[in-house]
Amino acid sequence: MDFRLTVFVSVARHLNFTRAAGELHISQPAISRHIRELESEYKTQLFERAGNTVKLTRSGETMLRYAESILETYRSLQLEMNLLTGNFSGELRVGASTTIAQYILPPLVARFISLFPDVRLTLTSGNTEQIEQALEEHKIDIGLVEGAHRKPSLRYTPFQKDELALVTGSTNKIGEEISIEELSSLPLVLRETGSGTLEVIEQALAAHNKKLSQMNILLQLGSTESIKLFIENSPTVFSIVSISAVTKELMNDKLKVIEVPGLQLEREFSYVVAQSAHSEIQERFLRFLANTL
Repeated sequence: MDFRLTVFVSVARHLNFTRAAGELHISQPAISRHIRELESEYKTQLFERAGNTVKLTRSGETMLRYAESILETYRSLQLEMNLLTGNFSGELRVGASTTIAQYILPPLVARFISLFPDVRLTLTSGNTEQIEQALEEHKIDIGLVEGAHRKPSLRYTPFQKDELALVTGSTNKIGEEISIEELSSLPLVLRETGSGTLEVIEQALAAHNKKLSQMNILLQLGSTESIKLFIENSPTVFSIVSISAVTKELMNDKLKVIEVPGLQLEREFSYVVAQSAHSEIQERFLRFLANTL
């Protein structure tokens, strides 16, 4: 494999020569030399440089599209050849939305690594929108996401249902049940735009002709852990989060669930891959999850 393509893709993704050097553990002059060699070979400029700013030229965008495809094919070739010789090894890049990455995957990944120690597995987390984007940009091989949104360029396979619930601090004097109308007045801390959790909440409200903008949202935070800490320290504030994310807090009597009859807060977790994606290592990982969950 031409290592210059790996260098080029790293620079193109970071749009920064220094970060690419750090990622690949080589010097910045070496990065520049590899890029110059590619530009000389193809007789075209791949990057526009203006001070500290770097961006792809039109030729660079074309090069990136093909380079990513070549590197992906090479990874698959390595894996397939290893499988033919009985050596199950290779690289698997998994991305998971925040709830799944924090509360579902860690013990599963630990078990997978113990079963297949020669597989280099990396786990990236972000909200659902970020994971889908990473798949489309070939930065990860498999995504695990929440929510009902579907992109036509990706293939989704539901694997587990998840329930969301309205929670608050255990010392909150509110009753055990409220109406959907009463929900509108409660001070809420919710996940950020782009998260699968927020998408489910929006859909549940829409079924009752209500919008998120009609809710009393105090704050939006980028992780469920931040939300839990906020509520524990502000026990009169509420949030809607995955039950799987607050099991420990409910058992330890730090948080409690408030029922909202009629508000359907369910979703499915899904595996997601690019429509054209198919490799043995992806199939092996997905079979492992299907047999474990």
